[in-house]
Parts: sequence; structure tokens; C-alpha cells
Amino acid sequence: MLHLSAGRLGGLLSRRGLMAVSTSSVRMGHGHAVEQADVSVPMYADRIDTPLPDKAFKDELTAAEKSLKQKEKGPWTQLSKEEKMALYRIAFNKTYPEMKQPTGEWKTVVAGMLFFFGFTGLIVIWQGMYVYPATPRTFDEDWKARQIQRMLDMRVNPVEGFASQWDYEKKQWK
Repeated sequence: MLHLSAGRLGGLLSRRGLMAVSTSSVRMGHGHAVEQADVSVPMYADRIDTPLPDKAFKDELTAAEKSLKQKEKGPWTQLSKEEKMALYRIAFNKTYPEMKQPTGEWKTVVAGMLFFFGFTGLIVIWQGMYVYPATPRTFDEDWKARQIQRMLDMRVNPVEGFASQWDYEKKQWK
């Protein structure tokens, strides 16, 4: 039942070897690979509530960035504004104003809600047409009028109830 060809077994073993080297692991489940981040290693994240991430934004620096990092160790008064911004971009991806910029995600959320409301409305209309039975005849206006007249003729609860509100001499409501 579990039959692996030599090529498939070799591919599986080579993937297993690659997984041990990487910082994140790949787990096989239901025929597809699922990437899992290794949260035990420091990660970078731009978050307003976390001002100092676990590690710098850039891991591999160019020669110019390495020389700038060496210059950083000296007095900062000798650094230009552009160099300070470059140093900031090495450590961080976004500034606070960039992180606070609206994303427009609310448009997607509202569109999704309206889509599902509309779809639900179509289902309700379809059910009213094909699933639920027809409205009973007792809901018709002429049926209600005849029922009220019948109750008045029978003098239903004439002391304090329904018939007490009807004037039998003038044939109208009091």
C-alpha cells in the first residue's frame, strides 16, 4: 500500500536534509507542504506596539552599508542627515508615520460584508419562492374584515374587550 519509488524516496530524503538546515521547517500534511516559521530565532517585524524588533531589518549588508556601520560607532555629529536615514533603514523597514498610514483594508472588509449580505438576501428570496408554502388565506385583508365583523356579531367580550369598543347603534368604532 505504501509504495515509494527510488526517485521519490531520494527526493523526499533530500527535502528532509534541506529542512534540517533552514531556520523554518516544512511539514507534510494531506499531500501538501506547510511552511512553519521557527519562532525560537529572532525575527523582524514592523509593529507600532513593539518599537524595538528582535533583530535588524537587513541581515546582509553591502560594502557601503558596512562602512556606514563603522562610521556609526564614531560621533554622530559627523554624520549627515542622509547617512542617519540610511542607518535607520538598515535597522528598520518603516518609520512610525509609514506604519500608521491607512491601508485601505476596510474597503475589502466592507465589500466582503456587502457580498455576503447580498448572497444571504438572494437565499432568503429563493426560499420564499420555492421552499416556504404560500401565505394562508387568513392573512388576506377581506378575511380579516369578515373575522372582525363576526366577532362583533358574536359580541366577543362586550364589557372590557373587543366588542366594548364598537357602538352597535351607530355601527362604528367608539
